[in-house]
Amino acid sequence: MPVDRLLNAGTLQVLPDAEAVSLAAAQLFAARAVRSVALAGGQTPRRAYKLLAQPPLCAEIAWGQLCVFWGDERCVPPDDSRSNERLAREALLDHVPIPESHIHPMRCSGNHAQAAAAYEEELRATFAGKDACATFDLVLLGLGDDGHTASLFPGSPALREETRWVAATESPDGLPRVTLTAPFINRAALVAFLVSGAAKAPALLAVLHGPRDPQRRPAQLICPIAGELLWLVDAAAAQLLE
Repeated sequence: MPVDRLLNAGTLQVLPDAEAVSLAAAQLFAARAVRSVALAGGQTPRRAYKLLAQPPLCAEIAWGQLCVFWGDERCVPPDDSRSNERLAREALLDHVPIPESHIHPMRCSGNHAQAAAAYEEELRATFAGKDACATFDLVLLGLGDDGHTASLFPGSPALREETRWVAATESPDGLPRVTLTAPFINRAALVAFLVSGAAKAPALLAVLHGPRDPQRRPAQLICPIAGELLWLVDAAAAQLLE
C-alpha cells in the first residue's frame, strides 16, 4: 500500500517499485482530466506514457482536447535516441488520437537561446488571458542524482531566472538544452515528481530534508504558487527518508 505523508515540500507518496510509480502517474493523468501537460523524459515517465496509451486508461482521456508541451529538451534532432520528444511519441503520442496541432515540441537542434525565446513566445500565446497562476494542469518532472530537475542543473544561471518562462542551458557534459524555468513551472495546477531507484535516494533526501540550497539542489525551487506538489517515489528511492 502507498504511504502518504504531508511535507512542507508537498505530499510524498511512497510506492513499492518503479512500475507502481508509473501506474500512479498514469492514473493521476487520467483522473485529473488533464487538458494541458508538460511531459518529462526518462524511463519512469516512458512507462507511464505506455500505460496511458493502453486500455483502460486510454479510453478515459479526451485526447482531442489535450495540449502537450515538454518541460525540457536536449538540443538534438527529434529522431535522436536522446530526444524527449521521440520518447513521448514512441511511447504515447503515436498511439492515441491527439491532433498534431496540439503537440508542441521543443525544437532546439540549432541555436538554443533562440529556441528558448521561440518556445516562450509559443507558451505566452497559448496562455494569453489566463491569470498569473493558470498555466499547465500538470507538469511531470524527474529528479537527477545531483538534485536537478527538468534541465535546471546545479550552478546554472537559469536557476536565478525570475521573469522568463523558458531558458537556454547546458547539461554538465556540455550538451545544449532548453528548459522551462522554475517560476513558470510553479504556475502549474499540479507538479508531480516521478522518482525511482536507489541511486536517487541521496538526492531525494537532500532535496526534501537537507538545507535549502537551490543552487546545489535545483529541485528545491519547485514550489507551486497556488497549485499542488506531489512526489511519487518508489521504496528504493525513499529508503533514506526514515
